[in-house]
Amino acid sequence: MVDVLMYACAFAPACSCISRFLLSHRRHRNSGLPCRRRMRNVAIPAVRLALLLPSDTINNISYQPSATNYMSAVSIPVALRKASFYGHVLLDAAVAGMFSALPLGGVSGATVLLKPNLVAASGHGNLACSQPEVVASAARFFVDRGCRVLIGDSPAFGSGRRLMERCGITAALSSLPVEVADFSRTRRVKLACGVRVMVAEAALSCDLIVNLPRVKTHVQMLVTLAVKNLFGTVVGWRKPWLHARLGDRGNRFPAMLADLPGIFPRILTLADGIVAMEGHGPIKGSPVELGFLAASMDPVAVDTVILDLLGIDRDKSPVWRECARRGLAGCDMKNIYFPLDSPEEFRVPAISLPDPLEPESFNPLRLASGAVKRLWNRVRG
Repeated sequence: MVDVLMYACAFAPACSCISRFLLSHRRHRNSGLPCRRRMRNVAIPAVRLALLLPSDTINNISYQPSATNYMSAVSIPVALRKASFYGHVLLDAAVAGMFSALPLGGVSGATVLLKPNLVAASGHGNLACSQPEVVASAARFFVDRGCRVLIGDSPAFGSGRRLMERCGITAALSSLPVEVADFSRTRRVKLACGVRVMVAEAALSCDLIVNLPRVKTHVQMLVTLAVKNLFGTVVGWRKPWLHARLGDRGNRFPAMLADLPGIFPRILTLADGIVAMEGHGPIKGSPVELGFLAASMDPVAVDTVILDLLGIDRDKSPVWRECARRGLAGCDMKNIYFPLDSPEEFRVPAISLPDPLEPESFNPLRLASGAVKRLWNRVRG
């Protein structure tokens, strides 16, 4: 249905031009020159437009993603597993069991992009970033099934490759044939909310994104989970710029985040709640042991389940609230089922939340600081 509407919108200008030409031809059928001029100036461009727009030009001009791209199902599986430490044998077994319980389908030969959360390699054992052992377990699962596995993220401040080195992800993947994706190649995408973003081409062209957030609090968004982690596919300095441009303007920033899942191919989320972050996240918070992993093909459903596990009022999360406003299926627990452990089996401790939330917009000083950091990273190579 979305494709039909897109083609209809694409052909409408051409049809309008052709109809104007025909009316003009009728008025001037007794005069050859005006007719030929209109033939050249109206009909030919109209035909060209009709022939060209159904190609990739449609996506470049006005790509309007739909929520149905990633959550059309009325019965959404979310796989939960208890896990208390990061031993690779335990993790490999848990990850394989969870992924096998989801409608992943055949992945042999597919190109898979691992999307970790890379924020800052500092404090509390690099707690701000995805856990290297979790990333490695996800990588092993797909390498063992004959996939081409890439990894990439675009932190707002600093280099993704350098952060992976500093937080231990590069070392954890050293024995696996995992390639670092080139996030310098981008594509401009217009989201359904009207915002245009520059997204890493690797995230748009892969067959599957494996979304690897760590469960963390967030001083602006309350928490950062599956949906928010996809913001890392928007490249480099554009993220703080979007914060500055859209923050504190109603729901525009959460709306932009809620649109992101719809532009990608299939998304598989594996959220790490073994050791999470509470307090002043997503960088300066403190570790808290929650003891669970959560996985699903629907990032909104992951957010819904984790918010419930944490005992957090969902409506306090700006991102979840925007998803619920749209009536997305993953926001309703009635649409979610649990093929492995059920939420009732978990005793997750309450976590300390940031209160009050800080403004979503970045102030000019923070933007300038980020620009200096990026420049310094380039100079260092």
